[in-house]
Amino acid sequence: MPNIEALEDIVLQTRRDILRMVHKVNSGHPGGSLGCTEFFVSLYHKIMELKDGFDMDGLEEDLFFLSNGHISPVFYSVLARKGYFPIEELNTFRLIDSRLQGHPTTHEGLPGVRVASGSLGQGMSVAIGAALAKKLNKDNHLVYSLHGDGELQEGQNWEAIMYAAGNKVDNLIATIDRNGQQIDGPTAEVLPLGNLTEKFTAFGWDVLEIKNGNNLEEVIAGLEEAKRRTGKGKPVCIVMHTVMGHGVDFMMHTHAWHGKAPNDDQLETALAQNPETLGDY
Repeated sequence: MPNIEALEDIVLQTRRDILRMVHKVNSGHPGGSLGCTEFFVSLYHKIMELKDGFDMDGLEEDLFFLSNGHISPVFYSVLARKGYFPIEELNTFRLIDSRLQGHPTTHEGLPGVRVASGSLGQGMSVAIGAALAKKLNKDNHLVYSLHGDGELQEGQNWEAIMYAAGNKVDNLIATIDRNGQQIDGPTAEVLPLGNLTEKFTAFGWDVLEIKNGNNLEEVIAGLEEAKRRTGKGKPVCIVMHTVMGHGVDFMMHTHAWHGKAPNDDQLETALAQNPETLGDY
């Protein structure tokens, strides 16, 4: 199990992967990917119980579902660095016939991806279904999911959130990336979400917050606490406060880099702020 220093090295290399993938094809979503890097690294390298290899059924292991599929660069990088597929395949991001499409899909058979995502608002329902399937299979492992905060403006989420509490889906940990940004601007200006902790609590969930979702130790501690709260009759929600574009100073605290690639000079500046640790692909 990697220590904090080793995990920090993975975080830095993952940020480099994200930036280089998006730059190469001048397309993709670096902002949210950079903001969730600590979460993905913590989840896959520290928190989840995973089997060797990959199969779609995912029996007797923890599962993860990415609902806000546009942050695929961070997902692909972490899957590759975890050994699900060759790291060199990151070179094919968003290319024709690549398994690494802009939004994750399943028909290419990319190991680590169990559901197509990117149509916002659907991941909560998928995660609940997987969690219920684990209960039917007498499988005591957990289901994790990640959702954008702007994504919660989709009404299907709240039907699913209500359903999960009403049916005591207590093997589910859903994390909300509370970065306050979405494609058209700050969430507070596009459509205010109010207090998400109070909302989820009112819907019958057990809720905790990670105040700094870009601090590895805080993220790990929050995820471990969430695990301790499972199995007690309520689904668990983590409201995780992050900074969009974290780790690249000119991308932070703005929606401008939600879906924009850096040019050559910007890439050089961004990579200088995230030194190579594990070797570029």
